[in-house]
Amino acid sequence: MTRAPGGEAANADDGSDATAGDAEPQREHRGVEPAEQAAAMLTAAGMPRMPARVMMALVAAPEGGYTAAELAERLGVSPAAVSGAVRYLQQLHFIQRRPRPGERRDRYAFVHDPFYRSIVGNLPVYARLAEYIDDIAGAHGDDPDAQARAVELAAFFRFLSARMRQIVEEWHESRHDRS
Repeated sequence: MTRAPGGEAANADDGSDATAGDAEPQREHRGVEPAEQAAAMLTAAGMPRMPARVMMALVAAPEGGYTAAELAERLGVSPAAVSGAVRYLQQLHFIQRRPRPGERRDRYAFVHDPFYRSIVGNLPVYARLAEYIDDIAGAHGDDPDAQARAVELAAFFRFLSARMRQIVEEWHESRHDRS
């Protein structure tokens, strides 16, 4: 939708039913309930609630994604809530802003393979974290309990780093096998 010179809304040639004053045409939203259930699980796992809801809405979004106004309408929340969630998800590289030529509003879309990229990108973090925890163990030579906890945790992060790399490689190969 575009704005005519007097500020009134003018429908684009997209067949929408938008009327004057509507921020965006109403869209059919599919997969709302499973998206909300998945968002609730992500929230229970530690992700902030609104970013989890926005991310799952974008997973279920139609081709081209949603504008911020469409996300707000889809989720029944304020544009400010969407703005904060979008900023959070962009920092994690889970979503991206996609400007469209001829449109005044950017669209947001779920990034293909964000978890793959996130896991691969964090593998060096696990190795460095293990090194720091080794230093903690070394500083507790006179405290066997603290030293044992640190040694165990460092070993876990090394195992996690190695195993996650293998899992990602196996997953990547399995995707190529299906093509």
